[in-house]
Amino acid sequence: MASAQDLRKRIKSVTNTQQITKAMKMVASARLRKAQIKAEATRPYAEKVGQILRHMSNSDLEGFESPLLEVRPVERTCYIVVGADKGLAGAFSSNVLKFAMEQLHGKSPEAYRVITVGRKPRDSMKSRSIHIDKSFSGFSDKPSYEHARAIMNEALSLYERHEVDEVIMIYTRFVNSMTQIAQAERLLPIEQPQDEVQGEEYDFMPSAVSVLEALLPKYLEITVYNGLLQSAASELGARMTAMTSATDNAGELIDSLGLEYNKLRQSSITNEISEIVGGANALQ
Repeated sequence: MASAQDLRKRIKSVTNTQQITKAMKMVASARLRKAQIKAEATRPYAEKVGQILRHMSNSDLEGFESPLLEVRPVERTCYIVVGADKGLAGAFSSNVLKFAMEQLHGKSPEAYRVITVGRKPRDSMKSRSIHIDKSFSGFSDKPSYEHARAIMNEALSLYERHEVDEVIMIYTRFVNSMTQIAQAERLLPIEQPQDEVQGEEYDFMPSAVSVLEALLPKYLEITVYNGLLQSAASELGARMTAMTSATDNAGELIDSLGLEYNKLRQSSITNEISEIVGGANALQ
């Protein structure tokens, strides 16, 4: 049975841990709100770019060809795996890694190339002897548009050199702080919508072809950026939930240890009283 001194040390240790997890929860909560605001702010831009792209894909662009629209037999796939730089985020990292490994299951190493975003997927995939062509890290919870551009440029370079035939981004879609869903989204080749697009008419200067040539890379960049923001919000939401649970568990453990400590003190006091009474009776 633990002594009173041991229980006091454990209570102090758990209390210190609770203060740390509570502080981490508050930091994650503040960052989560900022990440949500960024994700919501980029949504109108992404939707408008997609709307213009759909409109132009249904226009008569005779003679226009782009490798980004070229559909070819898929012999090798580039996977962009977006994860976290740090731990203490519950099952966030393990969920996205599990989803990525399901995508790679049954494929030979020659059938795919891997680009990782975040230290966790990089280290986990290296431990499984998976070759990583390029890794990015240091910004999983605070991505910028420049990070998205660098990632897309790396994948686009592989695609244009015909080293891969398609590019798929694996990331975690943010639903709320309790729910995050790992999913895959194909970036290249860009799918051309077949449905009729109705809405505003556009005048393109200097030409529709030049606008489309500039628009397609921007569309890819904003799609990757949105994926990074979704993943960042998911990571922060998972970390906030994990730290909330850890703080609550620490509180329950402190209460349990406090009850055990009080019982031990009560037992010790009772024994001392019994000894005093016994000694007094012996003197009579």
